[in-house]
Amino acid sequence: MMRQTRPCCSSSSSSSTRGWPFLHSPTLVVFINNHMSTRSRGFHSQPPNPAKSRETHRGTLVRDNHPPSVPHVCNVEHALKVFDEMLQRSPLPSIVRFTQILGQLVKLKHYSQVITLNRQMGLIGIGPDHYTLSIIINCYCHLNQMGFSLSVLAQFFKLGLQPSVTTYTTLINGFVLKNRMAEAAGIFSKMLHAGHCVPDVVTFNTLIKGLCMKGDNSAAIQLLRKMEERGRKPDIFTYSTIIDSLCKDTLVVDALNLFSEMISRGIAPDVITYNSLIQGVCNIGQWKEAKSLLNEMVSRNIFPNVVTFNVLVDTLCKEGMVVEAKSVVEIMIQRDIEPNVITYNSLMDGYCLRGEMDEARKVFDLMLSKACMVNVRSCNILINGYCKHKKIDQANRVFQEMLCRKLVPDTITYNTLIDGFCKAGRIQVAEKLFSQMQGSGQLPDLRSYAILLDGLCGNKQLCTAMELLREMEDKKLELDIVIYTIIIEGLCKAGKLESATDVFSSLSSKRVQPDVKAYNVMINGLCDGGLLAEAEKLLREMGERGCSPNDCTYNTIIRGFINNNETSRAVGLIQEMVEMGFSADASTTELIIDLLSKDKVDPALLSLLKSSL
Repeated sequence: MMRQTRPCCSSSSSSSTRGWPFLHSPTLVVFINNHMSTRSRGFHSQPPNPAKSRETHRGTLVRDNHPPSVPHVCNVEHALKVFDEMLQRSPLPSIVRFTQILGQLVKLKHYSQVITLNRQMGLIGIGPDHYTLSIIINCYCHLNQMGFSLSVLAQFFKLGLQPSVTTYTTLINGFVLKNRMAEAAGIFSKMLHAGHCVPDVVTFNTLIKGLCMKGDNSAAIQLLRKMEERGRKPDIFTYSTIIDSLCKDTLVVDALNLFSEMISRGIAPDVITYNSLIQGVCNIGQWKEAKSLLNEMVSRNIFPNVVTFNVLVDTLCKEGMVVEAKSVVEIMIQRDIEPNVITYNSLMDGYCLRGEMDEARKVFDLMLSKACMVNVRSCNILINGYCKHKKIDQANRVFQEMLCRKLVPDTITYNTLIDGFCKAGRIQVAEKLFSQMQGSGQLPDLRSYAILLDGLCGNKQLCTAMELLREMEDKKLELDIVIYTIIIEGLCKAGKLESATDVFSSLSSKRVQPDVKAYNVMINGLCDGGLLAEAEKLLREMGERGCSPNDCTYNTIIRGFINNNETSRAVGLIQEMVEMGFSADASTTELIIDLLSKDKVDPALLSLLKSSL
């Protein structure tokens, strides 16, 4: 059993996982191999009798208490045929039999057809019971027609029927899935106050799931406590949902404490619980704790599944330990756990991060040999790897392979490739690809425009960049400061200071607030143009407008003054920079040292200058 508090984990730990001592040896691979070799059969990934509350997680909320008295239907055509035959009978079958057909159609996910058949039943005088109405509510929830769901709830009371806890839970789940937590909480509150329909474990779990989806862990834990106060015993789904949410928010200590609480109450964890915890500790760099959790789950006869292994492979790859990650994949195969697209994508990304593009391509080809395993993300990873390592032609070949295989490139695909061509100086190809993107129905996002604008400016195509900016403004796109900063920097580098200043000055009228980077770019441009007074004025304006200068701001303007032989003013700014807690960067330091060596400053200021280095 795990301790209530684990000193090796901290929710405030750095998200960086660099330098893990346990990652620099093959201990993980040895550990997994040793523990799995004798236990590769007979393990289960979750308790043999999953908690009933998992119904909420699967979206199956309607409970069928009627034994089957109609044929099992395997498709919608068969269901309609049986339904029509039932309508021809005399007397008509009971509502229970019709409801069974509707229930089978729900399982086939033909929600609109269920609603149509229900209306047909009403037209010939077949009145619904509470099971029928619950099914209809469920269908409207799936169709995102929550208003109609509420009207069906009102129909319960109109017909003198009492909604069951399942009915309310189904409705709450519908609002939860649409991220409408206020309405979900409102229905839950009505259940509590009405008294005749007491929320069960599934109801509480549904609401807890919604709160965790929003990241409101505190409210989820409060509801867990309220659940206990009302005599409802939390189950594995309750705890696992909150534990997973806490881990995603890097609150791993809280997650581990809740995990210990769960075990102390006799609730056995399953592979889902452990996967969340292992992912959580890996995310904050606690590899030792990950191994401890692996050891514990195996000791409980819970065998790691493909998700568990994927977490380990992904973590190792992000650490640059691709050899070890590949060994883990081999162990998976030995234990009859088939690696999936996520496994291979992580491995391929690991090779790309290390610049081992030939190995990355081998993984890609292996995926291709396994038929339908390659997806758009797989291609995006490989394209990005080639682009990062300046192999744009290979990246383009992967893009062409995508098209041949009928894979639809997404915005990330196009953005990555356009950026690669821009950085390679092949701006015309980038522009053509941008047009192809629009022609294929894939709308460019702001990042797409930013990439192309930056490429145009960087390749001295300023006129085209300005035309593109005007096109964006004409389309009424909500342009942000990133877009305008690219244009301002391009104008400054082209020596068009007046135009750059005009664009910068127009930001307020466009309701775009300059950030520190925008100020730094403008100040640098003014300094390069010898407009030092305007640059310093802009420095003062930053503070007045609530955008505090950073170290880059001071280094930029100090270099500007030194390069323009305004040594005394530069020294004053150095003093100001030191008082603000900033120090000189490498470029500024070189200029300061040059000043000192040439005796161009008062020796009395020597100590000040040294303190800035």
